[in-house]
Amino acid sequence: MKFEDLFLEIGGFGRFQILVLLILCLPRINLPMHFLLHNFLAATPPHHCAIPPQEAFENLTTEEVLLISIPRDPDGTFRSCEMFSQPQFQLLLNSSLQPENSSIIQHCQHGWVYDHSQFTSTIATQWDLVCEQRGLNQATATFFFIGVTIGAVIFGYLSDRFGRKAMLQLSLVCSVVFGMLSAASVSYSMLAITRTLTGVALSGVSLIVLPLGMEWVDIQHRTFSGILTSIFWSIGNMLLAMVAYLVREWHWLLVAVTGPCLLSIVCLWWVPESARWLIANGQVKQAHRNLLRCARMNGRKDFTVSPEALRKMVTDKKPGGSYSYISLFRTPVLRKISLCSGAVWFGVAFSYYGMSMNLTGFGLNMYLSQFVFGAIEIPAKIIMYVLVNRIGRRQSQAWSLILTGLCIGANIIIPKPFTSLRSVVAIMGKGFSESAFTTVFLYTSELYPTILRQNGMGYNSFVARLGGALASLVFLLDEVWRSLPEVTYCGVAVCCGSVAFLLPETLNVCLPEGIEDVEKSQVKGPRQISAPESMPPLLNHSPLSCPLSGALLTLPVTQRGTRPVPVPPAQPAAVPQQHGWCALHQSLAAGRAGGDLPARGPTPTGSSAAGYQSPCTPGCRGPQTGGAR
Repeated sequence: MKFEDLFLEIGGFGRFQILVLLILCLPRINLPMHFLLHNFLAATPPHHCAIPPQEAFENLTTEEVLLISIPRDPDGTFRSCEMFSQPQFQLLLNSSLQPENSSIIQHCQHGWVYDHSQFTSTIATQWDLVCEQRGLNQATATFFFIGVTIGAVIFGYLSDRFGRKAMLQLSLVCSVVFGMLSAASVSYSMLAITRTLTGVALSGVSLIVLPLGMEWVDIQHRTFSGILTSIFWSIGNMLLAMVAYLVREWHWLLVAVTGPCLLSIVCLWWVPESARWLIANGQVKQAHRNLLRCARMNGRKDFTVSPEALRKMVTDKKPGGSYSYISLFRTPVLRKISLCSGAVWFGVAFSYYGMSMNLTGFGLNMYLSQFVFGAIEIPAKIIMYVLVNRIGRRQSQAWSLILTGLCIGANIIIPKPFTSLRSVVAIMGKGFSESAFTTVFLYTSELYPTILRQNGMGYNSFVARLGGALASLVFLLDEVWRSLPEVTYCGVAVCCGSVAFLLPETLNVCLPEGIEDVEKSQVKGPRQISAPESMPPLLNHSPLSCPLSGALLTLPVTQRGTRPVPVPPAQPAAVPQQHGWCALHQSLAAGRAGGDLPARGPTPTGSSAAGYQSPCTPGCRGPQTGGAR
């Protein structure tokens, strides 16, 4: 018995699974509130040098004091980081005559004065992280993503070692603790450390929520489950705009986005540990209780399974080889896939967070920009899940990322007075960016073989976090050239999107199980045995082999992904009748003399001839996930 067979008995998507997914979506909402919090936490309001009071200023207005004390840019705005060493009273007579002697201009000597009309306080105003200290302000986002990168390694191992639920609870508790410590920070150093640790903790939430939900859902509903959990990320995006609009003080803003984790901790007590993980780790009694609980809630009260049957599922598993991240680069085709997919992931994360952290650069109010950027993600996700099954993964991935870069580049050319046009182009670019992020999770999971899939996703996730960490620092390049950050985002997105064309297409292709499957798919394969002449013409064929007889089969699959119908091999081997596949194998062989396939052959337990899928190709349905950031 396989675990998938149990879903036929307990219900693969009933009330139990729906409730589990909804509870797991609560911490999912919290993720973007922290991942994109930098937009409001470290916002820099308009500011200028503080001017010490003088007797000569007593009869002057505030505007006149600024006029004689602070130099102006060509567009007429006062400079943020410079002041005159001495008041320039002659400017009161003719303000258009700016002094040409640069020696009388100096950096701010007495601090800064900030405009508090939009923000009561931010970390930039709290510790004067402007001008020469501006890099420290942007670095807070980098520190957070460094923590996320470290947490991916830590919680990825711990969740496999100690269980999904326990580590998710630990992650949420740590998120609350470090989030509240961040809100209570009394120095920049304390904030940098606590934000890094918050990133480590939230990385566990990001990694565990999706697998825990997916391990309770059957294959047919994984696409829907992935879309559902992914949409809650976008909902969190929109809620962040609303919370930030209502809470303008950075200490309380941190409290507001961290507090909901407490609700997630309370609700998570109801969610059971993954039965798959429990069985795989020999905790059969607990898995048995969780399965019975699932069956009762789904109305399958007649479900019965003995702990001995579950224990047999553990003993039936064959030990595999040991693989590491190095295995991703040992063979030529896997090396090419790893290098290219790593570049694509970097470009996707780099452009996504680059656009998400530039809310004021497209002519919209930053709160409205945050809300619209979150709202556009929902239709983008839905549309992309349709397109990947129509035009393919490779084309969808490449063009969504390239179009993201082109939209960023278009806003470099469009003059700033055209705010409406710039806003529309920016929103389109954000939609393409989200489409690229949605596609990359599904596409990458289909590129790697089963034995290396987790390592491949971990490697690409690491590269993506690196892209997210660097995205915020690129804004500092505007000191070299005002448009250089946008040019960088545009160039990286277009180049990395073009790299996606080098990856193989995976639409309607069975998932590779071993490294040799990946390598053979790019070279001349073994001889295939063609179907009988009576086979309908508009069918594609892919070679598969029976694990017991070793005979090579050709399974026709329609272009729209119809379930495969086995075709008899040239010389069927005698195999034990007890094995479901081999029973069908023998039946097909017996019917070969008649020149056609039998109307119905023996099928494995819990399946039918029409929906039968060979255990030789357990991945033909493919993983359907929504992915996590």
